[in-house]
Amino acid sequence: WMDWDNSYYTMSDENNYTIWAFLKKLWTEGKIYKGNDVVPWSGRSGTSYSQMEIIEGRKLVAHKSVFVRFPIKDRDNEYLLVWTTTPWTLSSNVVVGVNVDLDYVKLKAVDDSIYYFAEENLEYLRLDKQFKEKKQWIDGVPKLKTIAQIFKERGGYELLDTIKGSEMVGWKYEGPYDDLEAQNVAGGYPYVIEELKAENATGVSQHQVIDPGKDSIGNDIVIAGEGTGIVHMAPGCGDIDHKIGKNLGLVNIAPLDDNAKFIEKFGWLTGLPATDAQISGKIIGDLKDRGFLVYAEDYPHIYPHCWRSGDELVFRLVDEWYINMDWRGKIKKIVDDIEWIPAWGQEREHEWLDNMGDWMISKKRFWGLALPIWTFEDGSFFVVGSKEELQELAVEGWDEFEGQSPHRPWIDKVKIKHPETGLIGSRIKDVGNPWLDAGIVPFSTLQYNTDRDYWSKWFPGDFVTECFPGQFRNWFYSLLAMAAELEGRAPFKTLLGHALVKDETGRDMHKSWGNTIWFDDAAEKMGVDVMRWMYACQNVEHNLLFGYGPANDARKKLITLWNVYSFYATYAAVDGFDPGAHSLDSKTMTILDRWIMAKTHLLIKDAWKALESYEVAVFMKSFHGFLEDLSNWYVRRNRRRFWKTEDDQDKNTAYLTLYHVLTHTIRAVAPVLPFVTEMIYQNLVRNSEENTPESIHHCDYPDSDDKWINEDLIQNVDSLKKLVELGRSARSQSSQKIRQPLPKVNFAVESNSIATFVLENQDIVLDELNVKSIERITEADNLISYRIKPNLRTLGQKYGKGLSEIRTLLENNSPADMVREIQSNHILKLKGGKYELTREDLFIETVAEAGFVAASDRGITVSLSLELTADLVQEGIVREVVRMVQNLRKDAGFAVEDRIEVSWDLDGKIDDALRKFATYFCEETLTVKIKDNLDKADHSGTLKINEKEFNIQLKKV
Repeated sequence: WMDWDNSYYTMSDENNYTIWAFLKKLWTEGKIYKGNDVVPWSGRSGTSYSQMEIIEGRKLVAHKSVFVRFPIKDRDNEYLLVWTTTPWTLSSNVVVGVNVDLDYVKLKAVDDSIYYFAEENLEYLRLDKQFKEKKQWIDGVPKLKTIAQIFKERGGYELLDTIKGSEMVGWKYEGPYDDLEAQNVAGGYPYVIEELKAENATGVSQHQVIDPGKDSIGNDIVIAGEGTGIVHMAPGCGDIDHKIGKNLGLVNIAPLDDNAKFIEKFGWLTGLPATDAQISGKIIGDLKDRGFLVYAEDYPHIYPHCWRSGDELVFRLVDEWYINMDWRGKIKKIVDDIEWIPAWGQEREHEWLDNMGDWMISKKRFWGLALPIWTFEDGSFFVVGSKEELQELAVEGWDEFEGQSPHRPWIDKVKIKHPETGLIGSRIKDVGNPWLDAGIVPFSTLQYNTDRDYWSKWFPGDFVTECFPGQFRNWFYSLLAMAAELEGRAPFKTLLGHALVKDETGRDMHKSWGNTIWFDDAAEKMGVDVMRWMYACQNVEHNLLFGYGPANDARKKLITLWNVYSFYATYAAVDGFDPGAHSLDSKTMTILDRWIMAKTHLLIKDAWKALESYEVAVFMKSFHGFLEDLSNWYVRRNRRRFWKTEDDQDKNTAYLTLYHVLTHTIRAVAPVLPFVTEMIYQNLVRNSEENTPESIHHCDYPDSDDKWINEDLIQNVDSLKKLVELGRSARSQSSQKIRQPLPKVNFAVESNSIATFVLENQDIVLDELNVKSIERITEADNLISYRIKPNLRTLGQKYGKGLSEIRTLLENNSPADMVREIQSNHILKLKGGKYELTREDLFIETVAEAGFVAASDRGITVSLSLELTADLVQEGIVREVVRMVQNLRKDAGFAVEDRIEVSWDLDGKIDDALRKFATYFCEETLTVKIKDNLDKADHSGTLKINEKEFNIQLKKV
């Protein structure tokens, strides 16, 4: 069932040549071009990263940020206050930007220096909004100071005036590194713009205040808040700065080489690594020594890192190859042909497509997809679309290349002749962006180039799944783009995107933080089915909090399934029960037999619906509820049927029912829990039935049988269960333990059919609640009353000043009527609908009659009488003794079917109670005889009753 012979290898010839065909098609449409741009760059790997990739490596780190002052020309002792988190980029500053609509203060410092910056920034609480939860703050980083605090600590300040940003535009200034040779090269450095060179434009000559305007979606580029409202811009070091520089005709000063070190013409900085913390310290020291530094600090922020190595990236101006994405409309069209799970993923993909830039497809590496681009001395380039075309155009190096894969170094030896100009060209040294490899999968793995009929059988794929946060920009995008270009069709029918896996506290997992859990460790300590349970139960829209704590919770649920199987297997082995020798007959089945059969087949029906819709978590929620019903109700309520010594029809029916339920249940949940279900299947089915499939995973998925699904029965039993649940809740309000019998339970329910069912099966209720009688009361008001109070927190937010009137209305209206209205309509309307209150807006307290405890929910009300007789007290003592003896049986290691003899030294009152209820005691504990003394007891212990301890001995017979 897996196509092992055709595994997907990105280095395969089929993969590479299919990408060549994709790029060739784009080239013929004029969509491939070479351009220079500021891109994220890894100095360690010597390559650039696309917009798609950098999202994956964003980390919260602390960098040295600086407030520096740029002297304003022709204004004595006046400065622009500038702030940056990347001090190394100051070496390449060309202009500064302001917001023309903001107000800027003119501040006089204690040394009479005058500074200009945005008025809003003076008292701005920096990063206060971003770090509302202080636990996210990086340990050891001091709280950030406001600009006002910075100047106060320097001796104080005086505010002289405010001006509009528009008044500052055009001001000339001096930069901190105007003495560097690079700042004074006409046309920019090292990339020279010839038009600007002709004008003798340099970084120094262009230093002035500009209005950078708004971005592509209409937002101001310069804003108040973090920083100073005056933005230092280096078109050779920032992508936004570069775009602004292009629009305004600014020079580019690009200071870094492939290793992210300063290049020639940068003075003492040449050869130093830009991201080294020590170098930042040297730059800050230099700024201080030369009078440019105002203040330096540790500043926490999200910064891009290499998603492979974890090293910091820089932004660097380089030549790269791009796909012009002005055809994004073709991609947007096929996005709408896909079923997105969750549905909002469709809108998220559209948002990315609306705002993305051109697709950078080149990387400065040796190993990888060899981009099939050959360049010529006249500046032209040619894209080769296949191996055959390359052979046809080759004029040199083909003999060395033939028989090799299309990778460096062999492909670099091939030179081609341009089919139009006749010029001889060489392949560029760049390799392709890895997302080209990822996006071509629906074509390269299915013989798109060589067997189109075969490809058509499998395209589009049925299902794709990956993590949502990054893949809108990465894999989903590349899959969609390549399919839209090659075929104009969606490459898959359904996409399920999921959120992230975090540690159990909600933090990212990092090896350096010590909170990473490796798969092998988790598999060993948790068990893989426990891990699968956790994943399968998770709403895919929300992050999964993964850890040993949540795993323990999942393990307890998984053990419930195993315990049900173990219960069946234990008693079936004792009795030698053979499921093949009997057949199910609904006429011999009890109410609970038919109920659990209905629940089983309803579960299977729900499973088909959920799994066909890829809603595994919905199925697992149903399965968990079913497992609780199976274990805590069906098995627990039917234990005595399995304990019987005689083999009668009722016992066989119980075995057959549980066998049917187990075999169908494990097949239904096998895709989620493959290992535990396999073990149960081998022990349960393969040992009981002949000619069964070798593995549970070779079985057909079970079908539901409507003949077993009785909705009325399910509703009735579930209502009875709810009544019992409410009775237990009511008892918990008293001091009476569950083993103390109570005289009576009263209940009220609107449905006559449910009431009739409860009374017909009252033995279940009486046993579950440990009461002696039951009575239906027609009106719940006869059992309970209510106290209703407003939830000030929620109502205050909704209605504010109306809260006082709401309180009065709640006091004056009938509590019972209000409860009925909110139970029926899920909303309470007061004063003709002026106020609409939900259940969370109210505190509703149930008040029982004197001598009773009560609880109410979902239209069912239950009330328990607390009046105890002497007989009830005695029976309560006996039930408590039964519990203690059962625990002693476990401690002794007795089997569940072992019969015993007991002896004890109890006082008269307890002894009297046990003799009065001896039959009950013996049946429950499998005691065949109570003796005064036992010879050679197998186990002894103590019973603690009413603060007294008594000796007891047990002997297996």
